[in-house]
Amino acid sequence: MPLTSIALIVIAAALCILVLTIIPTLLTIKRTAASVGELAEMVHGELKPTLQELTSVLAELKSVGGAVAEYNDDVKRFMSELGTTGDHLHTINRSVGVATNILNTTSVWATGAKAAGKYVIEQYLKKRGGM
Repeated sequence: MPLTSIALIVIAAALCILVLTIIPTLLTIKRTAASVGELAEMVHGELKPTLQELTSVLAELKSVGGAVAEYNDDVKRFMSELGTTGDHLHTINRSVGVATNILNTTSVWATGAKAAGKYVIEQYLKKRGGM
């Protein structure tokens, strides 16, 4: 058998092995391409409604944002008035504290004056012999 015929047999066997290996690979590639096509159709079908819904949500957010911006000055004014009210309440609380302190001091002085007056009267009556 000449060397060329052996080489041709080896080449033919290699081609057969190559074809047998490529056929399953090509079939797998074909299935993968079909699956990717189905996935692309599904994504396209699902993406369109999602984008439309997102657009409507963005429109709602813009209207809500506009309404919030519209009332921003009112909220600032309300917060300013709330701070002023807090200051006034603090002032009233301090005034009530001072008045309470004065009343307590007056009460202590009155009790002291009463006890001192009682003592002075008792001492006066003892000196006069009335008791």
